[in-house]
Amino acid sequence: MLARLQDLYPKLIDLSLGRLETLLARLGHPERHLPPVVHVAGTNGKGSTCANLRAIGEAAGWRVHVMTSPHLVDVTERFRVAGKLVDEDTLVRVLEEIERVNDGAPITVFEVLTAAGFLLFSRVPADLVILEVGLGGRLDATNVVPKPAVCVITPVSIDHQAFLGETLDVIAGEKAGIIKPGVPVVSAVQDDVALEVIQARAAEKDAPLRVLGRDVTFAETAHGLSYRDAAGDLSLPAPGLKGPHQAGNAALAVAALRMSGLPVPEEAYAGIAATRWPARLQRLEGHLAQLLPEGWELYLDGGHNPGAGEIIGAVMDGWSDRPVHVIAGVKQSKDASGFLSPIVRRAASVQAVSEEGQHMAMTVDEIVAASGGVALAGPTIREALARLAREGGDPARVLICGSLYLAGVALAQDGWVAE
Repeated sequence: MLARLQDLYPKLIDLSLGRLETLLARLGHPERHLPPVVHVAGTNGKGSTCANLRAIGEAAGWRVHVMTSPHLVDVTERFRVAGKLVDEDTLVRVLEEIERVNDGAPITVFEVLTAAGFLLFSRVPADLVILEVGLGGRLDATNVVPKPAVCVITPVSIDHQAFLGETLDVIAGEKAGIIKPGVPVVSAVQDDVALEVIQARAAEKDAPLRVLGRDVTFAETAHGLSYRDAAGDLSLPAPGLKGPHQAGNAALAVAALRMSGLPVPEEAYAGIAATRWPARLQRLEGHLAQLLPEGWELYLDGGHNPGAGEIIGAVMDGWSDRPVHVIAGVKQSKDASGFLSPIVRRAASVQAVSEEGQHMAMTVDEIVAASGGVALAGPTIREALARLAREGGDPARVLICGSLYLAGVALAQDGWVAE
């Protein structure tokens, strides 16, 4: 089905709203008949922030629709309908309906999937929609939603330069393009350049803006997370997602719902403790983990740009109790050197991999070069793990990272199934 749709418009990425707006009009404008929407853009942390939003909503007893991208193993992962992943038969029926209505007009696969999400969500009652931007914001297909309850901008950094621009201010302008007139906005802690652009866009749209680190403060404590904004203080449990950066993602989700005007019970914010999201410092304990010596730990992270590399580096600093071995695979067109630099200098070893079925994978030789010649050729996850097992030694941690597409391959090999 998706391959057939790809034939209608084979260009991989073409940021535009016109094609989708025409299709949605033919479908009866489902994007105008949704529960309250939280629209999430940014460079890093979008998926984790969406997962925290969902956890809070479900802790409130709400039925929550979620649309995220990309999927890791199966396309059904993109759509959670009233709390449950869409089943394949339902999704196929919706895609076939869209194909009939579109009647052969040019359309991208992401636009079709976005339309599918809107149709699914408009037909099943719910209390909240969490909508993750696919790429950028201003011209992303999700930006057809006319008036979200709140807009969220996660940390902005350099990524997707070929589509969004070469400089941080231009990229921030694309992310800030989701801001709508009068709709409240919450921003993560940002570089000054990015924040200036976001503030200007919010002022232009008369959109109330709160910024973490300025209007919203949070800090990790011995018991969890302390949080403060204009509505008051909260004492929260530790976030369910691991890593020092996850406190910010959890606080951003809390701030967004506090600013949305939606009736969230205060106790529901403790839902951040139950947040789960794959390929975000996820501990693997299936088939791949069994290839390592007893007592070793295997983790997976989909981070793939320089900002994510810095975050992973900070995580590795907190893992100083044992060696960390890195297995890295990177997507073509990414700044592999920028991503790997903070990781390589902290790692006990680095192996470069490129898996069959890994979408647009950078070659092993290119990754080795980007590591400054430090990395060894894996050249696959299983072979890299086997090398570490042969070499043995004291218990260590192994981190597979560099690409969400590599993460999808790793999860499939480990036997993971989305729930």
